[in-house]
Amino acid sequence: MNIQKMMKQAAKMQEQMAQAQAELAERTVTATAGGGKVTVVATGAGDVVSIKIDKAVVDPEDVEMLEDLIVVAIAEAQKKAAQVAADEMGKVTGGIELPFKLPF
Repeated sequence: MNIQKMMKQAAKMQEQMAQAQAELAERTVTATAGGGKVTVVATGAGDVVSIKIDKAVVDPEDVEMLEDLIVVAIAEAQKKAAQVAADEMGKVTGGIELPFKLPF
């Protein structure tokens, strides 16, 4: 294979990856915990953009439960975001595994 052709293909893939990353930053995923009592929205890049908490789970006597629900919802949102990112990057790379992981 011609080295120039290979370099052009690599540059095109890099361009497509940058575009996919920008699109992921605009997409959102939603996750809940506690039967929908805590809802977290994150970008496809894994950044948490909002948290909604149902007043029914705000109990001053049991703050730890609310903290746990928030942690679970954030972890699930980030897991969904990572899957969306992996799916999108897989489209760009054609299934080729890259020597790095996404930052989340």
